[in-house]
Amino acid sequence: MRYGLTGATGFVGGVLARQLRAGGHEVIALVRDRDRAGRLVDLGVELVAGDLSDVGAIEHVCTGVDGFFHVAGWYKVGSRNPDEGWRVNVDGTRNALTAAQRAGVPRVVYTSTLAVNSDTGGAVVDEAYRFTGKHLSTYDQTKAAAHDVAMEFAAAGLPVVVAMPGLVYGPGDTALTGSLMRNVVAGRTVLVPAKGGVCWGHVEDIAAGHVLAMTKGVPGSSYMLAGPRAPLVDGLRRLAALAGTKRPIALPTAFVAMTEAAMGFVGRVLPLPPDFAAESLRAGLATYYGTPAKAERELGWTCRDLDRGLADVVRALRS
Repeated sequence: MRYGLTGATGFVGGVLARQLRAGGHEVIALVRDRDRAGRLVDLGVELVAGDLSDVGAIEHVCTGVDGFFHVAGWYKVGSRNPDEGWRVNVDGTRNALTAAQRAGVPRVVYTSTLAVNSDTGGAVVDEAYRFTGKHLSTYDQTKAAAHDVAMEFAAAGLPVVVAMPGLVYGPGDTALTGSLMRNVVAGRTVLVPAKGGVCWGHVEDIAAGHVLAMTKGVPGSSYMLAGPRAPLVDGLRRLAALAGTKRPIALPTAFVAMTEAAMGFVGRVLPLPPDFAAESLRAGLATYYGTPAKAERELGWTCRDLDRGLADVVRALRS
């Protein structure tokens, strides 16, 4: 098969490109920066220069393919430039799906997130759940809006399948979770909220879930690629145990809430590191829980247990 791809220089997209090539498929990818695409060139991925504002370039990627993966997105919590999130996540998704529609792509997989549901308050929700409150971050809000865009295209006849990962971790993660893991394995002091929880999905399993969504997913359907549920602090403590390093320090909920209020005031006048921004602290107290039951049942998706996945991270960081 021949597949088009956005986000191929990113964390999930890069692993997905490798898996597709390992499966013998041709891949053509939209890239903003060829200097970051060396691994894709080594894999034999065909590159098209452009970004998500360039519908023509995306349409080039979509022309003549058997399927199109729109993985690219903006993921920054605590950013002082939230307009970028709307341009990339919402406008970019609309541009990507417009291009796929024009090119007549027979199958599309869009990467959403469990974060569209914001804080589930400890409840484990499924794909039928609809969040109606105020989102905790610009990321949550823009991805929720982009998810709605994908559903609009599906209703209009574009064969879109939506993949909804939770927290994605693994070797090569350059986001905040990856930074925390590197610090834990290196034996540095790490502070994280004691409350809150996520669904931990190893990047290899999340990428494989995208392939299954492409080959087995029902158009117009969403699938939660939700790995094992655990608070962030618990996952990092297990990582420390596997690495033989110091455990992270769990910050009491009252302290985090107080700090969030203070950072909300300070952040209006001073630039703050993303992990100290008010919305980062607010998100750290939330539960982003979903069930993988539908993905397991309809796609045959599985996700490795947390200890096995974290051991992989330790090996990679120390290799």
